[in-house]
Amino acid sequence: MYESPPHPRQRPAVPDCARQPQFTAVPPPALWRYKPRRAWWRTRAVRAGAVVTALALCALVILAIVRDQTGTRGFLVGLGLAVLPVPLLASAFRWLDRVEPEPWRNLAFAFAWGAFAAALVAIIANSFATRWIATATADPAGAESLGATVIAPVVEESAKAAAILLIFLFRRRDFTGIVDGVVVAGFTATGFAFTENILYLGNAFGEDQEAGASGLASVTAATFFVRIVMSPFAHPLFTVLTGIGFGLAALASPRGRRWRRVALPLLGLVCAMGMHALWNGSAVFGGFGFYLVYAVFMVPAFALLTWLAVWTRQRELGTIAAELPAYAAAGWLLPTEPLALSSMRARSLARGAAARRYGGGAAGRAGGRAAARAVAEYELFATSLAFLRHRAHRGALGPDFTAREQELLHHLWQRREVAGPALEYAARAAGRVRLPPPRQPAWPPYGYAPPPHRDYAAYNPYRQR
Repeated sequence: MYESPPHPRQRPAVPDCARQPQFTAVPPPALWRYKPRRAWWRTRAVRAGAVVTALALCALVILAIVRDQTGTRGFLVGLGLAVLPVPLLASAFRWLDRVEPEPWRNLAFAFAWGAFAAALVAIIANSFATRWIATATADPAGAESLGATVIAPVVEESAKAAAILLIFLFRRRDFTGIVDGVVVAGFTATGFAFTENILYLGNAFGEDQEAGASGLASVTAATFFVRIVMSPFAHPLFTVLTGIGFGLAALASPRGRRWRRVALPLLGLVCAMGMHALWNGSAVFGGFGFYLVYAVFMVPAFALLTWLAVWTRQRELGTIAAELPAYAAAGWLLPTEPLALSSMRARSLARGAAARRYGGGAAGRAGGRAAARAVAEYELFATSLAFLRHRAHRGALGPDFTAREQELLHHLWQRREVAGPALEYAARAAGRVRLPPPRQPAWPPYGYAPPPHRDYAAYNPYRQR
């Protein structure tokens, strides 16, 4: 059924689709003969429990530190204001990741790491370094300036990059390109900014309570305007550079120069530190330094990275359109499915069509939801199959390529009866299929009188003479 693995840079052969294909790499549960036993500390439940416990302890410690610095009222006010940009940023990064969505467990881990672990490391390391410099130089003001412009960018970006590195190493199958790096980095930085905003807004509220200030003239209002209204994307913008570096490393061929897989993430991390240092040091340029850096550097950089992320997503859709026709030609997919799968609008129409078809009546709502979920899973597996074949063509053909391809085809085969007609309908409804114009009937219908024939003999060059 399968041929030997192709040479790198050659497109792998597509397996033939038999009437009842046999997926040897994914046997049914009835054929499982042996399950290897692992030590209890190596099981998935134990590892997940250890990660959750560690993050929960970090959360308790960092929230206690923030509450101690801001007070209970300041903590609650800061928490209520800091949570406002989180849904907006999370929705933006999730929208960007709609082609091949990152698993929620990875995104939840990234957010929790940024909000608790990275924030805890940053607040402890920054405080220790600033105090040490102030003691060594006997210049507290200079130590504060040096800590904000040099120490904080290095510590904070390194702490946030650790989450991207862990997902890159231990969830390598889910980390396939630039978009994945941008999304993971965005969620990590959103969590970090959330905790940091609680601290800044809580301290500002405490200052207003001591001074008796309120309203738009208060420090809390000014801090909210700068950090929540004007620059909620600041931390995500810095860390996204690190994510792009890891995304480029994920695209690098394992047979190529290995130094690229190390140098690219480090280069992205250095760029993130440099941009962060420029942002923190904007006050050095005078009273209008913040606005100068914001208008001249931050806004164009944000626009450029946004364009890069959207362009990369469009390239992913182009990859689907280029790679899946080979499976359609072999019989695994309908001819119209690659057209539907390479359009986000057609994907949405397919899920809606499946829900309507199988969800008639009150008792069928569950069936409609199950059908829509099956179509969504089908779209995800087909996308993963296209990216797998694309990576193999680029030279990143791993030893498990055949088994992974069989696994994805197995999942597609299980859902094809529900997803196939829905995607075919969506391709036509979205205008992805060019339909020929309707043919006129040979004989006019009853009651229809054709217009009288007019002979343009003098102006007809095609008349046979």
